[in-house]
Amino acid sequence: MMTARVSRAFLLGAAGLIPLTLVALGLVVGEELQFRAATRDAASLGRQLDVHRATLERTERVAAEIRGEIAAWRTLHTRLREPFGPEAPARAASGIGGPALMIERLLATPAAGEQAALAELERARAAVREEGEKLRALDRLMAHAGQMLAALPSRWPLRGAVNSEFGVRSSPWALGREFHSGIDIAAVSGTPVRAPSAGTVVHAGPQGDNGIAVVVDHGHDVRTLYGHLSRVAVRAGQSVDRGALLGFSGNTGRSTGPHLHYEVQIAGRAVDPRTFLWR
Repeated sequence: MMTARVSRAFLLGAAGLIPLTLVALGLVVGEELQFRAATRDAASLGRQLDVHRATLERTERVAAEIRGEIAAWRTLHTRLREPFGPEAPARAASGIGGPALMIERLLATPAAGEQAALAELERARAAVREEGEKLRALDRLMAHAGQMLAALPSRWPLRGAVNSEFGVRSSPWALGREFHSGIDIAAVSGTPVRAPSAGTVVHAGPQGDNGIAVVVDHGHDVRTLYGHLSRVAVRAGQSVDRGALLGFSGNTGRSTGPHLHYEVQIAGRAVDPRTFLWR
C-alpha cells in the first residue's frame, strides 16, 4: 500500500510539472525565434550600414574631386588675370557662396536623401568638369596670345619728340611727297637705344640709307629696325631681352640730323610703330 501511494504522488507531481515544462519550452522557442529575427535584422542593418558607408565614401570622393577642380579654377583665374594687370583683386575677409557651399549642403543631407544628394553631386561634378575644360582651353589660348603679346614692341626704344610720323610726308630731300616707313625720334648722338621686347638680332651694321642699323626679329613675323645709329652694341645672332641695349643714336646714312629712325615690320611690311607703343 505504501508503494502505491508513493507512485501516485510521484505521478501527480510529474503531471504538475508538465505545464511548467511546456511553458519553459515555449519561452525557449520564443527566445530562439526572437534571436533569429534579431540576427536577420542585424544582418539587414549591417548591409544597410555598408550601403550607407559606401554612399558616403563615394560622396566624399566626388566632393573632393569637385573641391580640387575648383581650386584649379582659382589658379587658372589668377593666371588669366596676370596679362591685364599687376594686382589681383582683393580677397574678402568673409562671405561664402558658389559650388563649394552647395557641396557642403549636400554632404549634410540626411541619410534618407543620400541617393538624391549623390545624384545632385554627380551632376555638379559633370558641370564642374565641363567648366574646367573651358577654363583650360581659355588658358591655352591666353598662353599663346601672351606669347604673341610679349613679341610686340610695346615700349619706346628711346624717349623723345617725334620729328616725322609714319606715312606719306613731304620729302626733306626734294620737292614732292614720299612714304616714310617709320617714325623719327629726336635724340642727341649717343643716346642709348633699347629693345622694346625680346628677340634675336638679325642685322647689326651698315644698311644703305639707314646708315648704321640694327634689326631685331621678335618672332611671330614681327621685326623692328633702328636706323641712323652712331654705333651698335650687339651682333647678329645675339638674343636680347626687353630693355637690352642695342646701340646709340646718331646721324649716319641719309639723315638731316641726329635722331633715331624706328620701324616696325609685320610679315615684312612696315606698319605704324605708334600702334604698339603702349608705354
